[in-house]
Amino acid sequence: MPKQRISLADLARLASAHPAASGRPREPLPLAGFDASAISQQAHPTVADLSECLFFSPGDGRIWLQDQRMVLLHSEAVGSLRRELIESIGLDKARGLLTRAGYVSGARDAQLVRKQWPDADPSAAAMAGTRLHALEGVVKVELVHASYDAAAGAYEGEFLWHNSSEDDEHIAAYGVGGSPACWMQVGYATGYVSTLFGRLVVFREVNCRSSGDAHCRVIGKSADLWDDVQQDLRYLNAQSFVGGTAAPEDGVVPVADLEAYAAANPGPDQTMVGASSAFNAACHMLQRVAPTTATVLFTGESGVGKEMFASTLHRISARAAQPFVAINCAAIPETLMESELFGVERGAYTGAGASRAGRFERAHGGTLFLDEVGTLSFVAQGKLLRALQEGEVERVGGSKTIGVDVRVIAATNVDLRQAVREGHFREDLFFRLNVFPIHLPPLRDRRDDIPLLMGHFLAHYNKRHRRSVAGFSQAAVKAMYNYRFPGNIRELQNLVERGVILVGDGEAIEVHHLFSSGESLAQDVLSLAWRDGGPATLSLLGARPATPEPDAASGAAPGASQGGPLEQAELALLRQAIRRCGGNLSAAARELGVSRATVAYRAKKFGLAI
Repeated sequence: MPKQRISLADLARLASAHPAASGRPREPLPLAGFDASAISQQAHPTVADLSECLFFSPGDGRIWLQDQRMVLLHSEAVGSLRRELIESIGLDKARGLLTRAGYVSGARDAQLVRKQWPDADPSAAAMAGTRLHALEGVVKVELVHASYDAAAGAYEGEFLWHNSSEDDEHIAAYGVGGSPACWMQVGYATGYVSTLFGRLVVFREVNCRSSGDAHCRVIGKSADLWDDVQQDLRYLNAQSFVGGTAAPEDGVVPVADLEAYAAANPGPDQTMVGASSAFNAACHMLQRVAPTTATVLFTGESGVGKEMFASTLHRISARAAQPFVAINCAAIPETLMESELFGVERGAYTGAGASRAGRFERAHGGTLFLDEVGTLSFVAQGKLLRALQEGEVERVGGSKTIGVDVRVIAATNVDLRQAVREGHFREDLFFRLNVFPIHLPPLRDRRDDIPLLMGHFLAHYNKRHRRSVAGFSQAAVKAMYNYRFPGNIRELQNLVERGVILVGDGEAIEVHHLFSSGESLAQDVLSLAWRDGGPATLSLLGARPATPEPDAASGAAPGASQGGPLEQAELALLRQAIRRCGGNLSAAARELGVSRATVAYRAKKFGLAI
């Protein structure tokens, strides 16, 4: 059955018929400090615009908010789930679970707004989240004040929440207590604004009806503006496993309180950052297996962080005080693999002037990490299998066996089951390694983590290179969301480092600072980069490396400057505007938000026929 669009009139009729419907809502206060002009209730996307994204298909039991499937749940049912979570796993863990669920919901709504209104100014896009939250029946949001300094990458906002559904259910179950209870809503606000602006913005509820206040009041700030953000991040679960604490006897792995966002770590690989459901699922699997001695097999594409997960698993296990030894199987020649794994006795072969312990011996009592295990030769696979089965090794040229106690963690970016079917990998070794598999999703499947990762690496490389880059422009944030990241987190890390190096201190990273080495975005998206309330520069949000064919209809000269991807984008945008305006440069300039002289100069530069 096809989707049925619900009309705004239908929504209004339903709302007015409800006994709890009140009078005309108050207009929100102006959203000050954004690049665009002060926002009003009529700024797009409006409630009417958002309601047109809501579709019903009663016949097949589905509801959509644009392309996201939604469900209508009784508030009491959600309250019942909330109570069972609190009573079964405790208030602290239940709060974390619900906060993270809210974060995912907010991130999804921000992606909807970005996709549906790609050229909306930041103020309108930010206010769309408050309207979506109301449209979804969660809470009515009243703006007190909000500001976003794009140059400094700093956000601050204050909001009042009315008619919170979370408060209603919490008070019904537990009465008025001493702490805030709008956990999912705080997570939603954090996820929405962080996704919108491409850096972590943490919201905190400072007043709540559940703690006896007249209304709920929340404050949101960029993470680095909070003095004590650790507790907020602990509930958000932007994971940061630190230290080497051993698991207690009850098998529960203690995870240290999260450090401040992008805290001073020795390197970016020392902190696992994320809040997406896919990331948290992998982290929960990690916590489950950490107290055991089971062999773990990490699978996933190159660059997803398999070695980081492996080292984290060692740090939170009972073997944390013992060695963690890693070997990249793809980097060791086949002739040297046996001596690297098992060691060599003096005189075993030409050049072996001294006895040397192998990786198994060096990892005794600790953890051995076999990276890219799928590249091992058949001979090496057989010898590895024997060592795993017997728990002992024999050095090359030696005559005695050496007992070893190691926990083996393996990682691969190839499908080992397929390799077994094709005869490239031993089936018995595969089953020996595949005791507890953990699949790490690619970054394109955990896009909710992109703003966290961008901010984390920005803070790290600002410190490492002694820079003071402000943040990312809105165009750069959109470009990062449109990019598919074939190199996953490693590529994102490299892009951010490149941007920090290229941009000047105090400036924001733009698209051309990030994508300057032939990267190809998944979509061709053109947009205006907003400056001081109006579009002043043209930015490329998605480009393919190939130079577009000359447009015969535009009259572009064959030798016109085609430059880099930004110039290609500018040329295409100029062509479209001039064509739509019938060659009228003044009208095209008004449409683009620049002066007529700028349009005339650019048209002449690109050889466009006027």
